Amino acid sequence: MTSTQIWLAIIGMTFVTALTRAMFLIGGERTVLPARVQKMLRYAPAAALAAVVLPDVLTTPDGLSFGTSNHELYATLAGLGWFLWRRTMLGTIVTGMIVFTLMRVFL
Repeated sequence: MTSTQIWLAIIGMTFVTALTRAMFLIGGERTVLPARVQKMLRYAPAAALAAVVLPDVLTTPDGLSFGTSNHELYATLAGLGWFLWRRTMLGTIVTGMIVFTLMRVFL
């Protein structure tokens, strides 16, 4: 790509991002989303988190891995288990890091 094409792409992406985010501001209080859309948007943060976290947790340099060599996967599962049990963020982080560290040291 040439320098001009790169700058045009950056400007175009800036415009599209600003326009899509400004649509709700431009419409103001007159903009009302249908109930079905509002219900679907409640799941957007969880879906985005899963889309970002799962590929990083499941992939290794050798590809997709569910084996014991994938320390991140088991640390994530341990942290998830702690969170579902106790509902504390600090405990979730500590549990995940302890499992990750122990697996790296001993496996």
